[in-house]
Amino acid sequence: MMTPEPSLFLSSPLGRELTQATLSQELMAQPHWQGRYRILMKLGNRMAKLAPELQQAAAAVAGCESATWLYHYQQAGRHYFLADSDSRIVRGLLVLVLAAANGRSAEQLAQLDLAAWFAQLGLADHLSPSRSNGLNAVVEAILQRGG
Repeated sequence: MMTPEPSLFLSSPLGRELTQATLSQELMAQPHWQGRYRILMKLGNRMAKLAPELQQAAAAVAGCESATWLYHYQQAGRHYFLADSDSRIVRGLLVLVLAAANGRSAEQLAQLDLAAWFAQLGLADHLSPSRSNGLNAVVEAILQRGG
């Protein structure tokens, strides 16, 4: 299986400015779900796509309705992930997941409560069951590969 260059893992999907705190602030500034949805779509559009040769079945996340790929890299006890999807909203959700997970130790990943963060953002109330299941599959894959 072809794997991405390590340098691709060592930056967040949209640069170092995206953290859980900044994303929370930006999303919570929108009083309605439609505004948050637009932000997620914009984040998904801005995230770099994986090269076609990296969109391999071996990197596919099982349980996602949309085609979604996940790669893992570990350096100096920290875990880094690259992901992509053929769905714009999933790509936006992946930005959130990667911003929360990248650069963490195995212990920090084990303590990461993305479900609580997504609930705080109001995502759980507005995602379809299949979308929620796919998002949970990505989170589980990250926890398995990083733990």
